[in-house]
Amino acid sequence: MAIDIKKIIEDIINKIKGDKDIGEKFQKDPTKTVESLIGVDLPDDQINAVVEGVKAKINVDGITSKLGSLFGK
Repeated sequence: MAIDIKKIIEDIINKIKGDKDIGEKFQKDPTKTVESLIGVDLPDDQINAVVEGVKAKINVDGITSKLGSLFGK
């Protein structure tokens, strides 16, 4: 089974944009939040890639300020 990390990242970004509570959970514990959102137990390296991809995409999209400075920047 091939994992489409890019699609997972996009799905998570959409969920964060649509739900402030998910954004706050991601801020507090990104790994646990990603695992709960995707519902699949991925190896640590793939989870970490997803977490870093989501963080990068949030910063690029400029929604950090919209979510209350999600990463404290």
